[in-house]
Amino acid sequence: MQIRPDDLSDPAIHALLEEHLASMRAQSPPGSVHALDLARLRDASISFWSAWEGATLLGCAALRQLDAFHGEIKSMRTPAARRRRGAGKALLAHLIAEAQRRGYHRLSLETGAQSSFAPARTLYANAGFVPCAPFGDYLDDPNSAFMTRTVT
Repeated sequence: MQIRPDDLSDPAIHALLEEHLASMRAQSPPGSVHALDLARLRDASISFWSAWEGATLLGCAALRQLDAFHGEIKSMRTPAARRRRGAGKALLAHLIAEAQRRGYHRLSLETGAQSSFAPARTLYANAGFVPCAPFGDYLDDPNSAFMTRTVT
């Protein structure tokens, strides 16, 4: 598996991000969908990576800089047909290492609170993330689970 910076130009990335947005919209009420579309992922505060095995896209993830010491994980996604093969765990480890390289003290994320998001919450908890209060521009939302971890 190769994880590399991505410029969001590959049609496979576009398809995966559309799958991601469609899934989030199907699982959460409109005001509770916090996934970013392609245009918003191109913001200067966001870095984006993709994971590949040869020409096969295994997943993607983004890291948003909230301030000099705090980052947010965005757009973690593995294609439905490629789940449970380690790409999500590898991408998460990559984001944590990047946060460390950048000197962040804290790395946070928002994911769904519904049962369908339990595997994601377990992945994050296994990587040291714990529940936290809303951060950044987020408001308290019963459909959101907020998690954070310190970065050393």
